Amino acid sequence: MSVELPLWRAISFFRVLALCYAVLRYFDSYLQFVHPVAGWIYLGALTLWTLASTRAFSGPHRCTWYVLAADLVLAVTGIVMSGMIDAPSRISHGAPTLPTIWAAGTVLGFAGRGGWRWAAAAGSVIGVANILGHGGPTGDNVHNIVLLMLAGCAIGYVMELARASEATLTRALQVEAATRERERLSRDIHDGVLQVLALVQRRGAGAPPGAAAPADGADLAELGRLAGEQERALRALMSGGPLPGRREPEQPQRPQDLRTLLARYADERVTLSAPGTPVLLPAPAAGELAAAVGAAVDNVRKHAGPAARAWILLEDEPQAVTVSIRDDGPGFAPGRLGEAERAGRLGVSQSIRGRLRDLGGTAELYSAPGEGVEVELTVPRAGSDAPAGLR
Repeated sequence: MSVELPLWRAISFFRVLALCYAVLRYFDSYLQFVHPVAGWIYLGALTLWTLASTRAFSGPHRCTWYVLAADLVLAVTGIVMSGMIDAPSRISHGAPTLPTIWAAGTVLGFAGRGGWRWAAAAGSVIGVANILGHGGPTGDNVHNIVLLMLAGCAIGYVMELARASEATLTRALQVEAATRERERLSRDIHDGVLQVLALVQRRGAGAPPGAAAPADGADLAELGRLAGEQERALRALMSGGPLPGRREPEQPQRPQDLRTLLARYADERVTLSAPGTPVLLPAPAAGELAAAVGAAVDNVRKHAGPAARAWILLEDEPQAVTVSIRDDGPGFAPGRLGEAERAGRLGVSQSIRGRLRDLGGTAELYSAPGEGVEVELTVPRAGSDAPAGLR
């Protein structure tokens, strides 16, 4: 919601209250006017206009310059009429005009629509009308005009600040969204490159030293498809364009059993422990959490050594789903992750931490030399008050 809409609602509410005040003031003193019927006719027209334009004063898009011009004409007309139909003795003693404080709503409307300069211009017109059409430059007139100008300019300045703040916030959100999208593309490319390398390694593993890998049309076709996909993704990342072929049409989020997604990572070196009942998460969240687990398992296979084992523990709690990945490898020294990130290796920072951050969850890593690595991934369930963030 726009930050200035509450101010517009306040202006609209003020105009209605000011109208009620003007009618009550006139009802209390109309018998003292020289032409009281003319005053009632004017206030009737003022009432109809105020009620008809209430919706227009609810926001800057509806409150056009034509509406404000009509509002200003009506305010000036009431001020000038006051000097014509009121008794001269009352005017000389500082009697209020017919619209009284309703005219301030006009100045506030100009302030909301055009800022403090337009508010000052509208206030000047009303001030001149007060001086020329109702009693001349008296102390009361000057006092009321100064207050009107100060209030209008202050509200106009606040409106300008509100719009500037909203524009700055919008730009910041756009930058954040673009950054998140860049990080998502980086994760996808990182994982895709690992797929290509794994396929190349699989093909090369079957060939004797010094010999060419056995030809396999299906593997070659898959390798070509994956390499082409990563080439397009890299170009999209460098040019700032959308990642081709990755965004699916938005579908209703159906729950998915996380156990099924994690089962693909279990083998002779990786043991999976999961509850006996389905662990359901919305499909996008389940897919991202499973991909983060896959990145952690890949790190075990690449860095923990060929004899290292890993254990995946899936826990289903009322407020969150937690997946722990622990290995018995050599571990790493403090500060090693920071060095890897500065060197451009984004497996942990993007494929694991980035995914959990986008899900509103946490990714915690514990390690020490000789003690293996433990990764704990937590995703809060929708509607829970589990703390979100990234540590």
